[in-house]
Amino acid sequence: MNNIFEIDKPRSNCAIFGIFNHPEASVMTYYGLHAQQHRGQEASGICSSEYIPEKKKYRFNIHKGHGIALEVFSDQNILTNVLKGNAAIGHNRYSTTGASDSRSNIQPFKVNFKEGSLALSHNGNFTNTKQLRNKLQDEGTIFQTTSDSEILLHLIARSKQKEMIDKILEACRQVRGAYSLLFMTRDKLIGVRDPHGIRPLVLGKTKGNGTVICSESCALDLIEAEFEREGEPGEMVVADARGVHSHKPFLPAVERF
Repeated sequence: MNNIFEIDKPRSNCAIFGIFNHPEASVMTYYGLHAQQHRGQEASGICSSEYIPEKKKYRFNIHKGHGIALEVFSDQNILTNVLKGNAAIGHNRYSTTGASDSRSNIQPFKVNFKEGSLALSHNGNFTNTKQLRNKLQDEGTIFQTTSDSEILLHLIARSKQKEMIDKILEACRQVRGAYSLLFMTRDKLIGVRDPHGIRPLVLGKTKGNGTVICSESCALDLIEAEFEREGEPGEMVVADARGVHSHKPFLPAVERF
C-alpha cells in the first residue's frame, strides 16, 4: 500500500515543452508532447498565456488530466478555443510504481502572484526536498500537492526580489539535484538546466521565428522547427519580445568522480 504522505517527486523521464511567439502555441505544444510521449504516460497538461486586448492584461488558460496527450486533448475545441494564446508550456508525467494518482500533482502548475501569473513544468528531482519542505512548513507554508515542484513555487512567492526572473533565480539557487525547468510568465518563457546538466534541455526555432524549449529534439522534428542547440549546464534561457537571452547565474557544479 502506498503511503499517502510520501513525497511524490517528478520522475526523471518526464517531458517538458514550451513555445513562445507562435499563433498556435497550444497546438504546437500538443504535438511536442505527443512526440515526447515515450517520456511519460501517466498524465499530460498544457497551460497557455493569452493577451486580452479589451482588458489590457494576460490570462492563463490550463487543461490537464490523467492519460496520454492524445486522450487528454481528444477534444479539438480544447486546443483551438480554450488554450488560446501565443505562448504555452506542457508536461508529460512519467508513470512508475508508487507514483501518486492525485490530480493535484499533474503539471503544469499554475499560480497567481502579486506580480502576475506563473506556470511551471519540471523534469527531474530535487535532492534537498525534505529539508526545504520541512523548513517551509515550519514557517507556515501550506502545501497543496505532494510534488517537490511545488517547493519552487513557494520559494518564488517568498522571495523579496522585485523582478520575476530574479525571484526564480533566487529559488533555483536553493534547490539541489538534477532537473530541467520551464517557467511561463505573462510575457516570457524561461528554461533552466541544472548546473550538472543531467536532465536534457534543447532549444529550437519555428519558421515564424517562435522559440521552443523542450526535453528532446524529436519534438522539434514533429512541428518542423529547427534545432539550434542544447541548453548548457547551469544555463537560464529567457525568450521574450526582445528575443532570446542566455544567462549563467549558477556557480559551476563540483565534478564527481
